[in-house]
Amino acid sequence: MIYSKLAKISLATIAILGLGATSLSADTLAEVQKQGFVKCGVDGGLPGFSEVGSDGVYKGIDVDLCRAVAAATLGDAKKVKYVALNAKERLTALQSGEIDMLSRNTTWTETRDTSLGLKFAGVNYYDGQGFMVNKKLGVKSAKELDGASICLQTGTTTELNVADYFRTNKMKYKLVSYDTNDQVLKGYESGRCDVLTSDQSQLYGLRIKLEKPNDSIVLPEVISKEPLGPVVRQGDDKWFNIVRWTFNAMLTAEESGVTSANVDAMLKTANPDIKRLLGVEGQMGENLGLKKDFAYNIIKQVGNYGESFEATVGMGSPLKIKRGYNALWNAGGLQYAPPFR
Repeated sequence: MIYSKLAKISLATIAILGLGATSLSADTLAEVQKQGFVKCGVDGGLPGFSEVGSDGVYKGIDVDLCRAVAAATLGDAKKVKYVALNAKERLTALQSGEIDMLSRNTTWTETRDTSLGLKFAGVNYYDGQGFMVNKKLGVKSAKELDGASICLQTGTTTELNVADYFRTNKMKYKLVSYDTNDQVLKGYESGRCDVLTSDQSQLYGLRIKLEKPNDSIVLPEVISKEPLGPVVRQGDDKWFNIVRWTFNAMLTAEESGVTSANVDAMLKTANPDIKRLLGVEGQMGENLGLKKDFAYNIIKQVGNYGESFEATVGMGSPLKIKRGYNALWNAGGLQYAPPFR
């Protein structure tokens, strides 16, 4: 949900400066195929979303989307070059052509979608801003935070949301700002502030990095809407469609009961919807400029959306976040993919 003034740089300005000239063509797919990998911007240090494991391998729900796009376009989910970006540089890195796509817990907003030369391809995690406090404070609700000192990442919509929330509820507060999430966490852990605020998903991820995670709780209030999703540059509809329908393929696979374990058997199904999804019938892949088995490769190598969610941020992960809004539409959530037809 980070917003940086540094990121508000027009594509025209970038062109004038000659930044990323080769990457700013309107055919990102051709460039990806030529270079042999997808350059994907990620956080790199946020558990559950994108972090580097002890084995040196990137993992997380945002990383899985990068891998899925590589599987769709190159047939190999491993063909990704991850670029770890902080909040201030992530949007500029995409605008300048340093990366092909951004998959870094980034909130879809009107400003970002209209005036920055960027385009959101979907929502892979519905989130909202919350607050984390130490249990010893005895606070049970955000309404009890009058006069609190609050740690957050500077230059963010988090800061704007806090200002709105406290003004609306006629409460006072003191900001303690840092440049990175790690600095925010250290400030909170050292007692520089009473509260740490960020997207709730980040709070769960940051909490497990604390020396004593069980001493802190996430308060129940959610004070904003934070639809997080992949971002591409405007002006390349083909690449936008590829990223969007890569994610839709993962959603559709879950809804259809197609998993990484049974996808081979599903190639023989009589279900016409699954046949179209997997490329047995129709021309879904060709419509995107991809091979007919693009969705098969995604599901086989990465899994469907539910598999990715559970393994990275869900109950099968250290974060143990319930699906909630991120459940499929037919299970009480908001995740819904248009039909492959």
